[in-house]
Amino acid sequence: MGKALIIGAGGVASVAIHKCCQNPDVFEEICIASRTKEKCDAIKNKLEGSQTIIHTAQLDADNTEAVIDLIKSFKPDIVINLALPYQDLTIMDACLATGVDYLDTANYEPPDIPKFEYKWQWAYREKFAQAGITALLGSGFDPGVTGIFCAYAQKHYFDEIHTIDIVDANAGDHGYPFATNFNPEINIREITANGRYYENGAWIETEPLAVKKEYDLPQIGPKNIYLLYHEELESLAINIKGIKKIRFWMTFSDNYINHLRVLENVGMTSIEPINFEGQQIIPLQFLKAVLPDPASLGPRTKGKTNIGCIIQGTKDGKPRTYYVYNVCDHQECYAEVGSQAISYTTGVPAMIGAMLMLKGIWKKPGVFNVEEFDPDPFMEALNKCGLPWQEDFSPTLLD
Repeated sequence: MGKALIIGAGGVASVAIHKCCQNPDVFEEICIASRTKEKCDAIKNKLEGSQTIIHTAQLDADNTEAVIDLIKSFKPDIVINLALPYQDLTIMDACLATGVDYLDTANYEPPDIPKFEYKWQWAYREKFAQAGITALLGSGFDPGVTGIFCAYAQKHYFDEIHTIDIVDANAGDHGYPFATNFNPEINIREITANGRYYENGAWIETEPLAVKKEYDLPQIGPKNIYLLYHEELESLAINIKGIKKIRFWMTFSDNYINHLRVLENVGMTSIEPINFEGQQIIPLQFLKAVLPDPASLGPRTKGKTNIGCIIQGTKDGKPRTYYVYNVCDHQECYAEVGSQAISYTTGVPAMIGAMLMLKGIWKKPGVFNVEEFDPDPFMEALNKCGLPWQEDFSPTLLD
């Protein structure tokens, strides 16, 4: 049916590529491109014998002209951006220049400012609309599936949604004293930023990790959850009717928090350059280099994740509550695609979003967040592609 250029060769990209190859009728041909071609070749070699034709290429995704040249050479129907969020805009520019659809899993952020906003990408709406091409933003799990869950609830169960609590819980154990489950630089920038939530038309900021609760999650039990800011809050606050309050929560163990605070206290999480033996280095990037590669955690990680949305609102004038979530097993993910569940839960939705775009089911000119499309085909695909969801109509609520 189509050709996809996949930019990135980390854990999420590896999952997405495996899942594309499980759907060769849709993804007839793919090209894996990354700064390090050896990583692309390693993924290709793991999938030898796949019906999907796989190519690899070396690419500096910071260079728009290089991306344009590769698009012109390979002629894809869609570009799936699974590189760093710093590169979103250069890749979007290349898609505009070549008239090719675009998809990513995380919003753009400037390398020198840990700021999570959609404004830079939403500014492309008119350009993509005029070019007649689609940009789908945030087609991972959170953002991504969490937005689909909210859109599905809005379509089927509520006249108005008033409160959304997104809870992302990882009960996996990789055995290391300290490691991050996805790109350490992005992960730590996100966690050390101020918390923020939306209530009654205003954004309220908190100190990093200052708001903590305990929540008993299906299949993984009671966990400490901390309020963070996450990018899907910005789009859901606009796209969900009647919303009054929306928050995002993530689990961290006491061990993780203690290590993080020590690293903060000694300056290792800073993104301000320092001079070291005559060279400018960024402490957080150095820390990333010495921490375990998240792509290496798959064979070590045991346990489960639980990510979902606790929703309150009204239907036919009566109060209603709803909890929709997915539970994913780290070892089952590794057995299927050689990855732990964090990468799996992001890579599978990236493939699903691209599949719906290639099929023309999610296709209209402009720049869109996932909740702006019909959630039903995406929800159906989640069940078929390894991320089945469950529902609870009387969940415990977060005060």
